[in-house]
Amino acid sequence: MTLSDRTYSRSTIDTVVYGECYTPAVRCGVSAMQFSALLAASLLLVCPLLAQEPDEPSRGPDDGTEYFVNGIKVLPAPGRPFSGRSSTEWTRTLEDGTVVTTHAFGILVARDREGRIVREVRSFVPVGSNEQSPVTEIRIFDPVTHSRTACKIATHRCNVTGYHAPTSFTPRPPGAFDDGKRNLTRESIGNDVIDGISVVGTRETVTTGAGVIGNSQPLVVTNEFWYSPDLQVNLAVTRKDPREGTQVVRVGDVSRSEPDPALFKIPAGFQVENGKPAKTEN
Repeated sequence: MTLSDRTYSRSTIDTVVYGECYTPAVRCGVSAMQFSALLAASLLLVCPLLAQEPDEPSRGPDDGTEYFVNGIKVLPAPGRPFSGRSSTEWTRTLEDGTVVTTHAFGILVARDREGRIVREVRSFVPVGSNEQSPVTEIRIFDPVTHSRTACKIATHRCNVTGYHAPTSFTPRPPGAFDDGKRNLTRESIGNDVIDGISVVGTRETVTTGAGVIGNSQPLVVTNEFWYSPDLQVNLAVTRKDPREGTQVVRVGDVSRSEPDPALFKIPAGFQVENGKPAKTEN
């Protein structure tokens, strides 16, 4: 008798879908009742998964923590032109003892006879790597037009705001300040020469009393400056702060010649977007 001559019940001709077996259940060695039990168990496992909602965000957005390390401070002092390349090395020791050292280097800084200032902003890269420190922004400070122009390299757009900065600086006198919460000491650390320019060294220590900023013990921050009285610029600064680690800032390749006037112009191909004037410093 052929297959077409026989009469089969529904359970007899059910097909088992298991691996690559698509033949009638009785031919695959699994009974229809066994297959039905397996199918029911599979559905019990799969259905709850299908009924679940898609994954939902478990938190909101977060901007994280950002750091900005200041380079050499330059005042718009007229009649004292110079140019150079600044570098900053930043060393931090983490809680587990890991030491992280990064640096930004090749940073252009210049001032012309009119007191106009141009400086680059570059990204930090790991010390010991072959990575270059890329330029992210060019800033031009003009005390004549009282404008500060910041040009973003990534967007080729410049934002112009107001600029009003003093042409000279007077350090805070030693002693207690901030209603006695902090204390400043200052000492001379000698004289030196950087790129043929005479500099004088000064060490300042600021001690913040316990509890002033939530600190359980007094917080001590030490800064060393190597200052050129002729240029009125620090050519080297070392900052030691237990919260931020150690930052060593230096200016090299110093020239006292008048910088190229083109440095103080907006780069070609950049679009200027005027911002709201505001009192800012460099």
